[in-house]
Amino acid sequence: MDSAVNAVVGAGVALQQFNQDQDMQASLLKRSLDNQSAQISQLMDSMAPEPKLAATGTVGTQINTYA
Repeated sequence: MDSAVNAVVGAGVALQQFNQDQDMQASLLKRSLDNQSAQISQLMDSMAPEPKLAATGTVGTQINTYA
């Protein structure tokens, strides 16, 4: 009976350690994804905005002719 209890306790401790490892890996993945998201946001913000269509005149009011 004593060995069965030890086996159950050992399995419980192993599962607890496994869960802690999984939580740590998930946290690392989340931080990595957050950092990538921030870098992509900075990159997108640094790009020049697309020029607007002309509001007046005959050229560029119907089709964006900016090149």
